[in-house]
Amino acid sequence: MPSLKDLKLRINSVKSTQKITSAMKMVAAAKLRRAQEQAEAARPYSVRMDRMIASLAGKSSGVGGPKLLAGTGADDSHLLVVMTADRGLCGGFNTSIVRATRNRIRALELAGKKVRLICVGRKGKDQLRRDYASLITDSIEGITRKKVEFSSADEIGGRLLQMYENDEFDICTIIYNRFQSAMTQIVTEQQIIPASVPGVDEGADGAAGLYEYEPDEEGILAELLPRNVATQIFSALLENTASEHGARMSAMDSATRNAGEMIDKLTLTYNRTRQAFITKELIEIISGAEAL
Repeated sequence: MPSLKDLKLRINSVKSTQKITSAMKMVAAAKLRRAQEQAEAARPYSVRMDRMIASLAGKSSGVGGPKLLAGTGADDSHLLVVMTADRGLCGGFNTSIVRATRNRIRALELAGKKVRLICVGRKGKDQLRRDYASLITDSIEGITRKKVEFSSADEIGGRLLQMYENDEFDICTIIYNRFQSAMTQIVTEQQIIPASVPGVDEGADGAAGLYEYEPDEEGILAELLPRNVATQIFSALLENTASEHGARMSAMDSATRNAGEMIDKLTLTYNRTRQAFITKELIEIISGAEAL
């Protein structure tokens, strides 16, 4: 049985940990509100960008279209952009993304495809390099530590476009967590190169919208497709950041509650042990008095 001193030290230690997790929970909650607002504000722009590209692609008169839309004509080489956090203590946030990435790599390799990785976030790189160090082409850290800026997404997009122009891959997919709520984040795999064209907008009567473009569709697509890459990356970064803060808030809330339960159990054990010592001493005193 641990001594009273040991129990007291452990109770104080758990109380200190509880203060830390409680503070981290409040910080994550404050960051989550701002990150959620940013992610939700960016969604309409990202969705409309996809629909605009779909509309332009449907009206384009060129054969094959731009390379960013038509692709290279092959799917032998795949680039996976894995977006995780730079820090831990956020529950299963990083693990879920890495698990989905591992499954994706296995499926592609079984199909005979060549796979390359770019890790955005330190935690993803640390976990994936244990088994797939040879596949990691590059890693980017520190983007989500402060406010996510479009310039960061534009820089990543420019790097991907340069690699695509150099025929270093055929298909690029980003893997990240889409924010749904503080308790729920959805692992999402989204193809950004070549652009994945969704269905064209339809009106209330089911007819597709009619638009006239100046200049021609091919010219607009040539300008819009590179911007779309950066836009989708920026949207994914915002979703991932909001998911990270939501997961960390939930994890720290659970840790704080678990620490409270542990303190209650340790306090109960401490009181029982203390009472047992007092009872033992009283029995010894009474026994000694009766012996006299």
